[in-house]
Amino acid sequence: MQCFPSLVLALSSLLGALALLQLSLYLRVPSRYGKHEERLCRPRGRLPARCAWFLQELPSFLVPALLLALRSPPRLEPLGCRLLCCLFCWHYFYRTFIYPFFTRGRPFPLQLLFFGTLFCIYNGFLQGYYLIYCAEYPNDWCTDIRFTSGLLLFLLGMGINVHSDLLLRQLRKPGEVTYKIPQGGLFTYVSGANYFGEIVEWFGFAIATWSLPAFAFAFFTLCCIGPRAYHHHRYYLKTFTDYPKSRKALIPFVF
Repeated sequence: MQCFPSLVLALSSLLGALALLQLSLYLRVPSRYGKHEERLCRPRGRLPARCAWFLQELPSFLVPALLLALRSPPRLEPLGCRLLCCLFCWHYFYRTFIYPFFTRGRPFPLQLLFFGTLFCIYNGFLQGYYLIYCAEYPNDWCTDIRFTSGLLLFLLGMGINVHSDLLLRQLRKPGEVTYKIPQGGLFTYVSGANYFGEIVEWFGFAIATWSLPAFAFAFFTLCCIGPRAYHHHRYYLKTFTDYPKSRKALIPFVF
């Protein structure tokens, strides 16, 4: 397999367009799952949350791994391959093989699972294809300010994301599906601490790789889960009379 820059540009541009479409669809009306499902029509087909998250996230790990295996010869010497394995695949290893088996969420709509899986295949191919077959970095890229600052942001964001997931799990006992006010960590300042962490994480990845596909993915992440954090915030304010009024939706002290 060889690199086709025009393919990378086309797929990245389409991802950016999908981000704007996602923003337009869900800025005013939340996507139909989780705490927002009760106020909207309920989908008929659903899977248990653990199974759904595993199936949805699995392609984001497997597709880059397959692309790496198909590289001739398969090797990790190019920096793009190492960045892919150490950052992108690390995140999706957690999302695929760890997070689903601890989540206590409600059953997941099959329709959203289908589209989520398609996206993970698409994005897994785009990020993997670029970093394995197209990316070229100078020998001193690991000392470049873009790499070091991006890596720090990625690690910070992933730490916030994982810690926030842990706090959310602790709100429920096994079998519970009721929603409670998140407390602790970055939830002290924002309603969508887990979403904030993931957005920071992928913008850090984009800066570290300094690539159009990664920036398109970070922008998509912002447009996809940013509005969801906003709708979560509104839900908490309407549902709980004692919800902290000083808490913001997504960005501490700002929004």
